[in-house]
Amino acid sequence: MKGIGKLLSFCLILGMLLVSMDTNAQRLWSQVALNRSSTYVGQPVEVKISVYTSTWFTTGLDLGNIKVNGAFTVYFRPVSISIQQDGKTFPGVQLIYHVFPYTDKDIIFPALDIEVESPAEGDYKGKKHIVKTEEKPIKVKPIPSKFSTNEWLVADGLSVTENWSGDRNKVKVGDVLERTISRTAAGTVSQLIPPIAWDSISNVGLYPSRSEVADQKTKTSISSSRIERMRYLFEKEGEVIIPELVFTWYNPYRNQLYKRTLKEVKIQVAPNPDLGVLASVRDSLALQQEELAVEEAEEDQPLTILGMSPEKFAVVLLVAILFLVILVKLLRRSIHSFQQRRQAYLISEEFHFNEFKKASKSNSQRTIVAKLYRWLDALELEEPSAEFFAKRYGSEALQSQVSTMEARWSSGKQFENMNLSDWASAREKYLHRGVKVDSGWINP
Repeated sequence: MKGIGKLLSFCLILGMLLVSMDTNAQRLWSQVALNRSSTYVGQPVEVKISVYTSTWFTTGLDLGNIKVNGAFTVYFRPVSISIQQDGKTFPGVQLIYHVFPYTDKDIIFPALDIEVESPAEGDYKGKKHIVKTEEKPIKVKPIPSKFSTNEWLVADGLSVTENWSGDRNKVKVGDVLERTISRTAAGTVSQLIPPIAWDSISNVGLYPSRSEVADQKTKTSISSSRIERMRYLFEKEGEVIIPELVFTWYNPYRNQLYKRTLKEVKIQVAPNPDLGVLASVRDSLALQQEELAVEEAEEDQPLTILGMSPEKFAVVLLVAILFLVILVKLLRRSIHSFQQRRQAYLISEEFHFNEFKKASKSNSQRTIVAKLYRWLDALELEEPSAEFFAKRYGSEALQSQVSTMEARWSSGKQFENMNLSDWASAREKYLHRGVKVDSGWINP
């Protein structure tokens, strides 16, 4: 009986130790949340990937963009978050993506292996861990039958503007007018803005130019633009009516279709005594269209294999792979060390500050704003804004500079008086915040 009692006591103590060890073990886990599980073609789904730890993260977490088959993805900046469980606060990082399906086939946001660095309980040195996430299926609903597929656009809003080159009140046979139509859509990507369906016009030659598309992303939203140009060659005298253009977009939150209309244009074409002008201009425009078609065809062609047959290319590829394997074995240590230093630099505050300095020398206000705030995001600021940074760490000159800069940017004007020395001085003050000087080293 005494032996059994001792054995039970030993098991109880062992169990308590195991429970204690498990309680003190580090925890790492992830959560993936969607703002909706079903969506229309072109309607964004917000995906939030959250990673939590029971200690803290020693390096930043930034996966960049993620490929989703059948959809365009847009990545926004990481956000620091926390969660309360069992009376304890767990820090975390949240990555936000917007996923835009471009077909009516269901898609899957893939499972991920996320590498993080976090110290164990009671330790301070970060160790690498792999946190796995679960995949999330998304059901894609087709375009409603009452809407035209070629005009379907899901957006929060759409603005449409047009400009004409030339005088529409003084047109004669052989003249060319160029029309530029710009569309800016909120809450979508440029690839989803449908091209204009130009109507044919009697006695008028139509010569379209290459479209220009662009995306504009802020910290929390995205908008896009598409610019298209059409050249009208007037081939016969008399009245010409260029029909109206109607642009539609669908707001899924209100289940309503909206439209913007460019009204029809009437042009009175006068005769031209120089009949040779028409043929000359027509030939010139036709040649330009042929060159444009060739360029677009070359861009659309798949990548070639340098003119080699599949068999020969496979042999060359095999030799190249063997060479790369040997090279990797010889240089693995040095490459690994370089990659670690490079990766650390690319996510460092110093890198983003250098990017901001480069951008400040350009003429692109959009680039300067993006690089400035990306650098400010890398700082541990209570408020990641230029005004807060200048007020806390900058000189009066920098504060005045930021005030003028913000005022001009908010009014859509260019700001050209960026003084990098003021920013660099404020950065030095930020980097050396809290550093104390040993009074024993001061010469009395």
